[in-house]
Amino acid sequence: MVSFKRVVATIAASALVAGSLAACSSAEDGPSVYFLNFKPEQDAIYQKIAAAYTEETGVPVKVVTAASGTYEQTLKAEVGKRNQPTLFQVNGIVGLKKWSKFTADLTDATFTKELNDSIDPLTGDDGKIRAVPFAVEGYGILYNEEIFDKYCAMEGAKVSSPEEIKDFATLKKVSEDMQANKKELGIDGAFASTSLASGEAWRWQTHLANIPIHYELQDLGADDSDNLQFTYNKEYKNLFDLYLNNSTVEKTLAPSKSVSDSMAEFAQGKAAMVQNGNWAWGQISEVSGNVIKEDKLKFLPMYTGMPEDSKQGLAVGTENYLAVNQKASEEDQKATIDFVNWLYTTDKGKEYVVNELGFIAPFKTFSKDDIPDDPLAKQIADAMDNPDLESVPWDFQTFPSQQFKNDFGQDLAQYASGKTGWDEVVRNFVDNWAAEKAALK
Repeated sequence: MVSFKRVVATIAASALVAGSLAACSSAEDGPSVYFLNFKPEQDAIYQKIAAAYTEETGVPVKVVTAASGTYEQTLKAEVGKRNQPTLFQVNGIVGLKKWSKFTADLTDATFTKELNDSIDPLTGDDGKIRAVPFAVEGYGILYNEEIFDKYCAMEGAKVSSPEEIKDFATLKKVSEDMQANKKELGIDGAFASTSLASGEAWRWQTHLANIPIHYELQDLGADDSDNLQFTYNKEYKNLFDLYLNNSTVEKTLAPSKSVSDSMAEFAQGKAAMVQNGNWAWGQISEVSGNVIKEDKLKFLPMYTGMPEDSKQGLAVGTENYLAVNQKASEEDQKATIDFVNWLYTTDKGKEYVVNELGFIAPFKTFSKDDIPDDPLAKQIADAMDNPDLESVPWDFQTFPSQQFKNDFGQDLAQYASGKTGWDEVVRNFVDNWAAEKAALK
């Protein structure tokens, strides 16, 4: 098992609110819960959970979901209001530092005590537990095995099976060969489009960037650094260029593409591969015209050309942690903790977590059989127990700010469109990292 240590002045128009539920946090109205949710794709499920809890307990639960890429701004706006969120998410160590004055002590909460021994919560300067991870996730390169079967049967194929891809050099040969034979394979590109539209670049500005940053921190023997040099930027560029140059679209169009565009291309069989995580099965299965069968959806590690590529597994970890707002009334804080306890320790709550949210939950109340019934979650669970490969932890939680990520994403879009060179991307990364880390102090 891997051990894991570690928006807009008003709510965006696309933020979703449970209109039928009572407004939050007024002592005279009785206890209530207000959850500010991070992931738009999970809004409908959380609304369902909120309604079920209210029906069972009589305690109103309001769920507001921030628009993609706007969580920090939305949280900042909401905590400035009279009726603040009572339950919110912090983004790793950096997030805790930023929101520490709003985080209540969760040391004695039931769900905290049920946390698996191999999973670490976030603690404040006082040693008290201030935020608790609620899901273990993983990501890598998703591939459609049916397209690979077709490719591997072609004369001159670079591999006879996708299992032979164990390093970047092999991945590059296969990807470029697929691109060259895309007509015969019935695809538009080896990879789905690289989504670089504003607010849509998180797969590259954090998830892909996690790989080189992990190895740089490993070289330093550190959990974090105020001055990273983006030492493995060439390795990052290896995979990023592979995505751009062997895509369903010309790379100059990448800055106009969204994650939903990319996932639809993959789901509809227009691409053999796409970078994403285990949460993507819900997106894929709901795409109109989806052709991917559950047993044909597989993972590859994100090889970049590191010396020990063959030993690298999937990126497995956790980034988002639940926190209870200590600025809320004591009554609402207790109601909020009770809600989280219900979700992660009762049979009904756990059923929502596993079967609706699709989480691999890091709590002792969940058995090894409590794994979401989807092909990707099962593979992540298997990866965590694979002794032959080293999972890459989610070190992107050390990234200094959302602004840093956004700036990096914009630079990547400029690079893809040919408006800036790679050296400038690297220089900006290093300078912005140092500046944002300094600003945290």
